[in-house]
Amino acid sequence: MGYRVIQWATGGVGRAAIEGVLDHPDLELVGVWVHSPDKEGLDLGTLVGRDPIGVTSTGDVDELLAIDADCVLYSPFMADPKVVAAILRSGKNVVTPLGWFYPATEERERFDSVAVEAGVTLHGTGIHPGGITERFPLMVSALSGSITHVRAEEFSDIRTYGAPDVIRDWMLFGATPETARTSIMADALGAGFRQSVMMVADELGFDVERDLRTTHEMAVATEPIDSPIGPIQPGMVAAQRFKWEALVDGEPVVTAAVNWLMGDEHLDPPWKFGAEGERFEVEITGDPNCLTTFHKLHPESIEAGLVRNPGIVATARHCVNAIPYVCAARPGLLTYLDLPLVAGRAALGLSRRGTRNGGGSAR
Repeated sequence: MGYRVIQWATGGVGRAAIEGVLDHPDLELVGVWVHSPDKEGLDLGTLVGRDPIGVTSTGDVDELLAIDADCVLYSPFMADPKVVAAILRSGKNVVTPLGWFYPATEERERFDSVAVEAGVTLHGTGIHPGGITERFPLMVSALSGSITHVRAEEFSDIRTYGAPDVIRDWMLFGATPETARTSIMADALGAGFRQSVMMVADELGFDVERDLRTTHEMAVATEPIDSPIGPIQPGMVAAQRFKWEALVDGEPVVTAAVNWLMGDEHLDPPWKFGAEGERFEVEITGDPNCLTTFHKLHPESIEAGLVRNPGIVATARHCVNAIPYVCAARPGLLTYLDLPLVAGRAALGLSRRGTRNGGGSAR
């Protein structure tokens, strides 16, 4: 059946990851960790609206770590480094969208040591950060030279994100601007985006300043705006922008940014998505310039996004598709720069079983 996989957590990314593993010809789902007691004992197929597969979920960490598995796809809401280290020490590779994309030297050395000692690999990946902010900018940059700036940016209607508690209690949409400024999101998001920015800066050879510049801007509602967390009242935060910039002589040379809006009407300042609508952009300023726009990674409507958000699915699928490559790679903490090209797989019924030949070239 190929590589044996445990899915850690069953939020939006986790459920999409379960689907991805079940649909991948080289992977077998053998366990799932759940946070909620209400989900314990559920069949993993039933958990994602499919036929039962004979494997059930558990909240028992020790039980999961004792399972014979090749890889854990680790995607709870917030990462616990101690848990990640324990998974590695149990002899299982880890793929996660929650960090370790390109960590600072001390953290990289610490987790690299744990992984090498256990003979396994740790890899951070996803979409934003985890792809749009580093993999694709580096790939597209090969078409240009004399590069002066790299920008990776998200434009999303946050009303399609099916996690109302996160939107209200962590992102602090619907709060006053004064309260929203206390949000942990700049630091929580920045932990990943700073790694993305530094990967691009280092790989392209920019001599950047030690500290990145972080910007957090907000727009408030001018009229009530319907949302999954209830109406956003006038004067309350209805849009947020976060930006992380690597600087040379005070000028940005690598930028990662997110624009999260409760729609683009009735906002002050009057922010708009623009003619391109919701999207991800990767722009290289150099010789020549290049602009790449990613569409169809956003849902067609708010209602559709709350059922199944393509951006969440893409995050999960990027992790799932990395698993065979990570399992075949040499031990340690490995980034995109250390692995071969990661690709998806043909749909079941159109594919042949067995790990692809290119999956193991990093070991």
